[in-house]
Amino acid sequence: MAEVKPEEMVHHPPMDQLQGFEYCIDSNPSWGEAIGLGFQHYILSLGTAVMIPTMLVPLMGGNDHDKAKVVQTLLFVTGIKTLLQTLFGTRLPTVIGGSYAYVVPVLSIIHDRSLAQIADGHTRFLQTMRATQGALIVSSSIQIILGYSQLWAICSRFFSPLGMVPVVSLVGLGLFERGFPVVASCVEIGLPMLIIFVVLSQYLKHVHVRHVPILERFSLLVCIALLWVYAHILTASGAYHHTALHTQISCRTDRSNLISSALWISIPYPLQWGAPTFNADHAFGMMAAVMVSLIESQLAHSRLLPGWQVQHPHQHMSSVEASGGRE
Repeated sequence: MAEVKPEEMVHHPPMDQLQGFEYCIDSNPSWGEAIGLGFQHYILSLGTAVMIPTMLVPLMGGNDHDKAKVVQTLLFVTGIKTLLQTLFGTRLPTVIGGSYAYVVPVLSIIHDRSLAQIADGHTRFLQTMRATQGALIVSSSIQIILGYSQLWAICSRFFSPLGMVPVVSLVGLGLFERGFPVVASCVEIGLPMLIIFVVLSQYLKHVHVRHVPILERFSLLVCIALLWVYAHILTASGAYHHTALHTQISCRTDRSNLISSALWISIPYPLQWGAPTFNADHAFGMMAAVMVSLIESQLAHSRLLPGWQVQHPHQHMSSVEASGGRE
């Protein structure tokens, strides 16, 4: 097949390529819409960056300041990783953030007998963070070896959604026992959030404002704004004055102490919690999470690839021809 010159390539509108697509890889939305979508991606990454430390740092023995510092570090590293993968990696429109696959191995490190017996909370937090860093450093060698040796590329050819989805789903199911009790701890806010989000994103997604599907495209921002105002009204009206302390921490908008405990400017740096410690038990547990996160990333990238392949059909055909017609 003759090679198609770049100037001869014809770009069709996204809707002609994939039904329901309004933007493809090289499409440019308006500045206002791009800022709104970018902020929504930031909110999504903020969810994992806040929920994971909120769940783990108190178990480590850390205080509100330690939790805020971990949140700031996760957000900073998320931005760096996303920029690196956008410039040098797959260049797919994904945000490289924290993964819940690592929660279970970190919990096993937290409950390690040698760390759990430390009496001072701050010292236990520092030692647990150092042990977690060491386990992550060792387990990351698996990703480096699989990536640079091309073994993962060879193995991923045999992956299919039927095999990858159950693995990722089992990780999520294992976290239900921690996620839903948090929602139930403030059911008057958590349940409306779930209902409103489903209604706006699934049943009212065809509502357009100036030919823009606002509720479908920005349903998360709309839900967060509505529920935050609702929660603030409940807090200001004194609805939680006579409730239990746990309910007040979960429901009130002025009890997280994240903003008051965080520094205005904080630049994370390597080994900010001290030199990492290495333990074989911790490392092997973290390696299992690495394999799950690899499959999770492969599934996410595979979901995004069809848009790129349809947008650049000649590049896709050339790669197929170069590999002898194999996908």
